Amino acid sequence: MSRSAAPRSSEEISLEICVDEAQGLFAAQLDCVARIELCAGLGLGGLTPSPGLIALARRSRVPVFAMVRPRAGDFVFSSAEEEQMLCDITVLREAGLAGAVLGAALPDSRLDVAMLERLSKACGPMRRQLHRVFDLVPDPFEALEEAIALGFERILTSGLTPRAPDGVEMLRALRERAAGRIDIMAGGFVRPDKVTTLSKISGVKSFHASCRRKSAVQDERLLHFGFAVDHAVTSPVEIGLLYDAIRAAQH
Repeated sequence: MSRSAAPRSSEEISLEICVDEAQGLFAAQLDCVARIELCAGLGLGGLTPSPGLIALARRSRVPVFAMVRPRAGDFVFSSAEEEQMLCDITVLREAGLAGAVLGAALPDSRLDVAMLERLSKACGPMRRQLHRVFDLVPDPFEALEEAIALGFERILTSGLTPRAPDGVEMLRALRERAAGRIDIMAGGFVRPDKVTTLSKISGVKSFHASCRRKSAVQDERLLHFGFAVDHAVTSPVEIGLLYDAIRAAQH
């Protein structure tokens, strides 16, 4: 499937697809996809992808932003973990990827601005997005201003709730407060049947989704031995359905 799209402007819709394996990376090579977020471990909210997957992403015709997150769990990182992230950023930069997805927090859940400054400096010319560490901050409007001051071009958020459709009022408030200074991207349970209400109430034009379909395990012994878990794969059909739903909602 190839869905052609006219050249995008800041006023047009933007769909970002998150993937954590080679199949997903290739499946998201569609005209209607504005960006790919490259991760490992989507079931854990996304971790730094492997060097092999990063190397494959160099072939992508869709701009790729890679997650920089060393482990699952909270976003309060030690100095050793920061050093690891700095090394990962070097790999991304040398691979020529379009951008990095960053986030770090203090023990009170406010953004760790000092660490984010250091990580951002390491990115050099790469573009930067702030990930859903934002959804845990105590004061979203303070964090919004900090993200703008740090030079992030986009914040991924579900409106401080687990699912974006439940956070539409906060998404709208953030978009209005941002006033075009930074893009507010809705992510978390963004589905074709939810996106009309999500779009109309929040007014956001950027959306983030995995667009995956469950796939059967080829051999039940893999589950028995613990070599596999229930699996889902990125689907070009699901991407197309979501994109069409977003376009319909915008019009």
